[in-house]
Amino acid sequence: MLKKLLKYDLVYIFKGVNVFYILSIFFALLTRIFLSIEGSFIFNVIGKICSGVTISMIFNIIINNLMRLWVRFKNNLYGDESYLTHTLPIKKSTLYKSKIISAFITLFVSVLVIGISLFIAYYSKENLMILKNVLLPIANAYGGTIMQIILAALFIIFLELANGLQAGYTGVILGHKMNNVKVGFSVLYGFIAYLLTQVFVLLILFICALFNSDLMNLFNTTQIINVDILKFVLVLSIITYTITIVIGYIVNIKLFNQGVNVD
Repeated sequence: MLKKLLKYDLVYIFKGVNVFYILSIFFALLTRIFLSIEGSFIFNVIGKICSGVTISMIFNIIINNLMRLWVRFKNNLYGDESYLTHTLPIKKSTLYKSKIISAFITLFVSVLVIGISLFIAYYSKENLMILKNVLLPIANAYGGTIMQIILAALFIIFLELANGLQAGYTGVILGHKMNNVKVGFSVLYGFIAYLLTQVFVLLILFICALFNSDLMNLFNTTQIINVDILKFVLVLSIITYTITIVIGYIVNIKLFNQGVNVD
């Protein structure tokens, strides 16, 4: 049953996001083509326009992916569709699990497409050298390669999106426990849940900074911090966001199991 739930969820999400995947890669290709033509003012202007559209499509991928996931969650579990959903012979935890798995899959694909679009549009020897100059000290401190640093950064973006997505789910669950203005309360509770997760991440970082003066410089100075500290911050961010997502998952399962008030 979980596979069937995932199938319908993924079809719904990708149906609305696929167009932005295509447009993002398409305009990234146009950006690459037109900006690679030297000595032409017109082509340079067109290239910059395509570059702006590519960035716009990237933001549209993120926004539409999250919005469709939240709308699917709300309609499928609390809207008209919920009357059928809750008659299925499956546990509420399985229903929520299907939403989380489908969310992680689509967010992962979205981050992957964004990475591919940026590579197509802006990869060049000059940009590569700039990127190397920025990331090489971090890579050396981390004991890895530049590609590993980029992948780690993309993974943190994925975790941040997943955390925000799940905070939105928390908002929907809590908001629909109210008698009136459920959508408004869902937005409010979701925003509060997201703020709490960010406070938790900062709190963990601050606690670690109490035992490391270089890390404390993140809080009390604007000076460039030790490159070695960036390695620690990178790893700590991944671990903390992962813990936050797991805690959010457990909390949401418990809240969801308390009962559902459908519209």
